[in-house]
Amino acid sequence: MDIIKKIQDWYKSNCNGDWEHDWGVKIGTIDNPGWSVEINLNATILESKRFKEVKYNYKKEDDWYRCWIENKAWRGVGSPQHLETILKIFLDWARHEN
Repeated sequence: MDIIKKIQDWYKSNCNGDWEHDWGVKIGTIDNPGWSVEINLNATILESKRFKEVKYNYKKEDDWYRCWIENKAWRGVGSPQHLETILKIFLDWARHEN
């Protein structure tokens, strides 16, 4: 549950009365099956921070994930067992300086 608390804390730290109305964090499922995570970086300190795409077994059906930035949003997708992995990759990147 530590990962969930950290995501909650990151989200709360960016809520300022405006950001949460237009942006935010979305966690959903995809039909591969798997997870989809989108964390909008607009108006956050991470907006212009570089992120090197991460891929693990991207072409494999049952054990894979991919994380990248597109259109000022950090995105992660992966197989069912990798939700925590995806969130941890985001949090590790978000907490380190440029």
